[in-house]
Amino acid sequence: MTATRVLVLNSGSSSVKYQLLDMTDDSRLATGLVERIGEGTSRLLHTPLTGEGAERARHEPIPDHAAALKAVASELATDGMGLDSPRLAAVGHRVVHGGRRFTEPTVVDEPVLREIERLIPVAPLHNPANLRGIRTAQAMNPRLPQVAVFDTAFHTTLPEHAARYAIDVATADSHRVRRYGFHGTSHAYVSRRTARLLGKRPDEVNVIVLHLGNGASASAVRGGVCVETSMGLTPLEGLVMGTRSGDIDPAVIFHLSRVAGMSVDEIDTLLNKRSGLVGLCGDNDMREIRRRIEQGDGAARLAFDVYVHRLKKYVGAYVAVLGRVDAVAFTAGVGENSAPVREATAGGLEGLGLAVDPELNAIRGEEPRLISPAGSRVAVAVVPTDEELEIARQTYSLVAGDGTST
Repeated sequence: MTATRVLVLNSGSSSVKYQLLDMTDDSRLATGLVERIGEGTSRLLHTPLTGEGAERARHEPIPDHAAALKAVASELATDGMGLDSPRLAAVGHRVVHGGRRFTEPTVVDEPVLREIERLIPVAPLHNPANLRGIRTAQAMNPRLPQVAVFDTAFHTTLPEHAARYAIDVATADSHRVRRYGFHGTSHAYVSRRTARLLGKRPDEVNVIVLHLGNGASASAVRGGVCVETSMGLTPLEGLVMGTRSGDIDPAVIFHLSRVAGMSVDEIDTLLNKRSGLVGLCGDNDMREIRRRIEQGDGAARLAFDVYVHRLKKYVGAYVAVLGRVDAVAFTAGVGENSAPVREATAGGLEGLGLAVDPELNAIRGEEPRLISPAGSRVAVAVVPTDEELEIARQTYSLVAGDGTST
């Protein structure tokens, strides 16, 4: 029996998201989520997508990631798709930070695990949870290949002049301070899918990708290769996000320490959890912000305007970086679903070749689509991201031995 299935795991600090895919046709066989791990009563929601199976929910104490993965394996086994299935080729794990070493999907062994662990200081919220997921899956089936797919990998092609910060080189090198970028799995998928939407190969097009979710990032992709991205050493830099400030004068940190008496941890919490949209208006849900704007709420209007202003700045900057832009692609929760954000971002950039057709922009759908007027110099697209499929493809191409991803 040919092993063509990949289980994709995304292990967070208190959650595990998973999908089981068959790589013969990229179909999904099951999806699920375990949340509130270690918080008393946890919840597992499992949805088989084949046969007559119905969505199942379990509410019970799940103390740690080991227990969570065992519960996931049990649900999959109920559907005949357990971790011991001969049809399962590998488990693909999302790992947020791979530093400079990991430039492509990697089969996990002890040296790889040690390097992921060594990178915890630059990804303290994510890499520990990613490690727990890998080690738990390894223990459950030691013979099954575990593949790490890194959020930073797509951005390791940044030229040195884009990756370097203008600080003392010795200090930067000794503490690994440079631009790494994140959301790379999404940027890779969306840039290639945009090329296909245009009827071209990835190496023929230049694309600006705007991944706009609660976390948000932009990338400039030249001929399929990332040459610039907005997030930096951490996911805090760049665009205005749901709860993160994005770009800010570094001296604000010193000012708050000296004048407000705030500790480093307090400032960290401020910039990561109490800034961005929620800091500006108290909401980080773009739907609620738009509802408030329609009711005349000034704080919501300001938050929206700050958000869009930052987007425009990055689009303009990346036009300059790329020289020629074939498409701007909106993706992720806000990018895919907020017509006002897309319209406002393109508005006023007609001189750069960008325009949005109001009727096309208003259409909602699950498929990639163009929302720019016919004949526009720069295509504006909505391209739903699919990070799980991208992880599964990269994982399967590695363990199947062809060394490529599609």
